[in-house]
Amino acid sequence: MALIENKTKLKLQKNELALGFGVHHLRTSATAMLAAAADHDWLFIDMEHGAISPHEATQICIAALPTGITPIVRICADSLDEGTRCLDNGALGVIVPHVDTVERAKQIARVFRYPPLGTRSWGGPPAAYRFQAPGNAEAQAVLNQTVLVIAMIESPQAVRNAKDIAATEGIDGLLIGTSDLTAEMGISGQIDHPKVVEAYETVAAACKAAGKALGMGGVYDQVNASRYIKVGARMVLSGSDHNYLLAGATARAQVLRKAV
Repeated sequence: MALIENKTKLKLQKNELALGFGVHHLRTSATAMLAAAADHDWLFIDMEHGAISPHEATQICIAALPTGITPIVRICADSLDEGTRCLDNGALGVIVPHVDTVERAKQIARVFRYPPLGTRSWGGPPAAYRFQAPGNAEAQAVLNQTVLVIAMIESPQAVRNAKDIAATEGIDGLLIGTSDLTAEMGISGQIDHPKVVEAYETVAAACKAAGKALGMGGVYDQVNASRYIKVGARMVLSGSDHNYLLAGATARAQVLRKAV
């Protein structure tokens, strides 16, 4: 049985824009279908800040696989085991927050890659193969090439180390967590600050030199989002379910209240 394609990874390899649909509150099998209907490419299933269990995350992932929407989980920094469990059960990518050093980048690359690239354990035929994988060696080699492993850059230290982090074998991209980065810089929320612009340029250059993808989170207004996309951001978190719900519901309420 052929592996389900990671369409987001393929788009990033072609330097195309891949839009992420943040999942914070949604739990149903319709989540990926809603993302597809809204012209998104991947799910950002937030296990760091959302109260989402591995079971809930994997149910969303499995439901996403037939839709062509790429299910990707963001785990907590110290919960690498949850990342491997999600990969066994439907996820096609893992995002790890607060990767500040090349040593940490190498660690997460090892954890999420099968030998000889890493130490990921084989748990039997994974959901990405519709539970009908070929031989172990063949499946592991293909999965090593298919799964996205993304390191989040969320501190000045991480920005300084971006070149080495991006060059780490097994890391597919660096995603700037703009909110936490501004907080650690002492300019919380100032996503258009010159220091943030400089950070994006630095990380973008590191990604370009290493042939890796640049990701962007925490930037949702048109002006700044466009600015950083032009710098090179391609793996773009465009918002989360609560933002979309509030925006749509608020707009609808305003329309109806004006009708009175």
